[in-house]
Formats: sequence, C-alpha cells, structure tokens
Amino acid sequence: MSRQPAEYQRNHKLEVPKDQEVPQSRLLVLCIDRDDDIGVKGGIETPIVGRDQCINAGTRLAIEDPEEADSNAIFGAVKTYEELVRKGYNVEVAIVAGKNNRGVEADEKISREVQEILLKYQATGAVIVSDGEDDETVMPVIQSRVPVVSVQRIIIRHSRSVEYSYALFGRYVKALMYDPQYSKFFLGVPGALLLAGGLAVAFEQTKWLTVMILAILGGAFVVRAFDIDRTVSSLGKMMPTDFIKIFSIIGGVLVILAAIANGFSAIPKDIGISGMNALEIVTNKTIVGSFAKGTITLLWIGIATVLGGLFLGNWLKGSSREVHDILRLVVLGLLYIPVVQFASVLTEGTSPFNLISSLLIGLAASLVAATVLYQRFRHRKSGESLKH
Repeated sequence: MSRQPAEYQRNHKLEVPKDQEVPQSRLLVLCIDRDDDIGVKGGIETPIVGRDQCINAGTRLAIEDPEEADSNAIFGAVKTYEELVRKGYNVEVAIVAGKNNRGVEADEKISREVQEILLKYQATGAVIVSDGEDDETVMPVIQSRVPVVSVQRIIIRHSRSVEYSYALFGRYVKALMYDPQYSKFFLGVPGALLLAGGLAVAFEQTKWLTVMILAILGGAFVVRAFDIDRTVSSLGKMMPTDFIKIFSIIGGVLVILAAIANGFSAIPKDIGISGMNALEIVTNKTIVGSFAKGTITLLWIGIATVLGGLFLGNWLKGSSREVHDILRLVVLGLLYIPVVQFASVLTEGTSPFNLISSLLIGLAASLVAATVLYQRFRHRKSGESLKH
C-alpha cells in the first residue's frame, strides 16, 4: 500500500487484496511543462509535489487559459497517479517546468527541479506525462536523474467540423497578429518592406528599392539568427556578471579594431598597395608580414580581454564553463610566440624551424594544461556530488 495523505486514503479507501502482490518499486509520475506556461499564465512556482497541489495548479492554469493543453497534461498525470495507487504502487505525482524561452536554460531548470524532488522522494522509476514532443525533448535530462519506465502523451481531441477548423485557424491568425513573439516577424518585416517601397515611390527613388528590400530582409534574418532581439530585451534583467562580460566584449572589440588599424600603418609606405589587386596583396610576404607584426600584440590583448571577461563572469557565477575559459586563455598565450615567429619568417627571413619547434612545444603544453584542468574539474565535481 502506498503512503498517501490520510485524507486522500479516507476519501478513496484504496485497499489492495491480500492475495495480490504489491509492487515494491517507488514511481514518480512527472508532468513536464518545458515552456513554463504554469508559471507565466498561472503564476505558480514549480516544482509542485502531491495530488491535491497538482490538481490546484491544473485548475488555476485552466481558469487562466481554458485552451491551454498543459492543464490537460496535469490532469492526465493525476489520473495516471490514481490508477497506479489502485494497483498498489508506492507512487507520487509532481510537476516540473522550464522557462518560457525553452532551450538550455529551461532544461537546466527542469534538471534542478527533478533533483530537488528526488531528494525528498527517492523514486526508482519515473512515468513521464506531457502534451507533445517539445516537452519530451528533455527525456535525457530526466533519465540522467532517474530511470524512465513509461511515457504518456496527452492528446486533446478536436472537433472535425468545418466550423471548429475555421475557429482554430482564426486563433492561429490572432496569434500571428497579437503575439509579440510571432507578430514582429510575420507582420513587422512585411510592414517594413511595404513602408520602404511606399517611401521609395513617394520620393521617386525606386532605383534604391532593391537595396532597401535586401537590407531589411538581411537585417531581420541577422536579428533572428543571433537572437539579438531577445538579447536587447533581456538587458534590463542582466546580472552583475553579465555587465562584466559586456564590458570585456566591447573593450576587446575596440582593442582588436585598434590592432587592425595599427597593422595597416605598419605596412611600408613605399609599397603601392592601391595599384595591387587582392591576390597580389595576400601573396606579398612584406605586406602580410608587416601587417601581422603590427597587429599581433594588440590583437592578442583584445582577444584576451574578451576571453578574460567571459572567464571572470562565469567564475563569479559559479559556472562549470570556467575550465573551458581557462583553457582558451592558455592556448591563446601559447600561440603568441609561434605567430610572432611566423611574422618574422615573412619579414626578416628567419628559419622556419624555430616556428615548428614553438608549435610542437605549444601543442605539448596545451595537452598537459587540458589534462590537468579536466582532472581537477572531475575531482572537484565528484567532491561536490559526495557532499550532496
């Protein structure tokens, strides 16, 4: 017989026949909400553990958004829980949620919440309940914490009538019109194109219309591809470590630009670059060597500024990526001497064997540094796991 709240056992009077063998496994029925609709729409913090708490959370979410599929998944998890209780399993039901933007941050949050639940209820297996494939993408995260013995997908039945199909289509159109996540691209980009076309016609500058269209489309693709819009919108929610990273990146870029300008100024004035094509410039040892010699030091300082800021931010945040950041700085320092010797080979005609020996020494030092850092990281990680 499972250990359930006394009130629940009195109401349902769940009894297992004496001749029936009670399963010894401890199961956790886990409802997954990867995009955190329960937090965004219902205003409820996760993890949520217990039958009554899950029912209250599902009811709250259904009231806030009756069309939300996650509320059906929650009730489906409760139904699965009750069926397992009737069969005599030792079982608990819980809800975990990620973040609205999904991605790695959402999966990390789900992993932390599952670990928090398992510290209180030591399950031997998990039954996953979700409303779609997106929630089930976190399956490896769950399996790293507890074995998954079953997966159940809750599919909502929709009417096949034409009226309901039109209603469903209307909801999608409404989402494209009023949901900022979709409207800024499905409406914003075409709107900007139409506005640019109208202004070009009004000012009789139709010859620039193609350039304007390409520029708008290219800008929209770059913004979406690199998540620039989300980055800008999250500036108000930045932590102190994020300011350190931004400062280091901007400072490093400025130093790199100064390095490029210094490299051009290091090219001898008596070489007429203006009359040469790109191939002649690239194959000219004097030009390439002089540019590299004038650029190397400032370029390395700029790159080290960027990498150092990222390392400092991750270190203050306590992120495990600090090992990778240290290794990048080590490799950057070891590459400095070979690059300087390469420039000397081009400009002064020194022996290339010095360059080869520096590369081999740098490679050996990189392997030693990587081995030491990863061994130290493993020991520290194993020590932290033993503490928990």
